[in-house]
Amino acid sequence: MNLREEIVRNYIQAYNNFDVEGMVQHFSEDVVFENIQNGVTTDSLEGIEAFKEQAESAKSFFEDREQVISELHESSNLIEVRILYTASLAMDISDTMKQGDKIELAGKSYFYFNDQNQVVKLQDLS
Repeated sequence: MNLREEIVRNYIQAYNNFDVEGMVQHFSEDVVFENIQNGVTTDSLEGIEAFKEQAESAKSFFEDREQVISELHESSNLIEVRILYTASLAMDISDTMKQGDKIELAGKSYFYFNDQNQVVKLQDLS
């Protein structure tokens, strides 16, 4: 396993463990994050502090959560990861999504790296 793949796997492990500091360990200070659902950008932010703030607040939504890698492909400064995602809600978040409900999704994450092996952009697609 090369360094960039190890960085991605460590990010996912930290995510699953609700460890925000571990998630951003290899992020650049000006990292860009985008969440895209059905082709629509639902969240976009810039900077490691903004990412950490969003990640900390998102923790309260879930009793548990897990990302599992189903595929991983690397090319140049990009790693594409196909993810199987499961979670249990810790609170009601809408009229149809209630505390205790299970979420199951398949999606992709794109990790873009600079020459110093820092993540400069992360896109989550579902």
